[in-house]
Amino acid sequence: LKVRVVRSSPPSSQFKATFQESYQVYKRYQMVIHKDPPDKPTINQVRLVPVSFEDPQFKSSFNQSATLFAKYQMSVHKDTPPDCGENEFTRFLCDSPLEAEHAPNGPECGYGSFHQQYWLDGKIIAVGVIDILPYCVSSVYLYYDPDFSFLSLGVYSALR
Repeated sequence: LKVRVVRSSPPSSQFKATFQESYQVYKRYQMVIHKDPPDKPTINQVRLVPVSFEDPQFKSSFNQSATLFAKYQMSVHKDTPPDCGENEFTRFLCDSPLEAEHAPNGPECGYGSFHQQYWLDGKIIAVGVIDILPYCVSSVYLYYDPDFSFLSLGVYSALR
């Protein structure tokens, strides 16, 4: 097994040279694992949403994310309902000391804290809480629907 890290933004020559092959692997994965039809658009299956109550996507998905967090915490970590309520979710995974910043030479999404939401059939099945910084991406936490543990979403998220 050989693993390569290739710059996708801005696209490196290696990224450009292997794009079609990488896309075909991704498409095959989606069809086999997620039962996507060959022509299904996949752009909205993973959403990078800024952690901000002013962001419409964050606001509209907040309740679904908080509910999924509670389900995960109670199932995987055996937390009690009071330990994983909406206030605890907000304090743990939404309140961030990072300030959002859009640098002219930075990524299109900017720097700051994000929820990387994994959607399947119109519902969130996993959320990776990440910080995008000038020289790295930091994975803060990942929670997922335990009903989909067979998909190894933690491994998929780390590789992604």
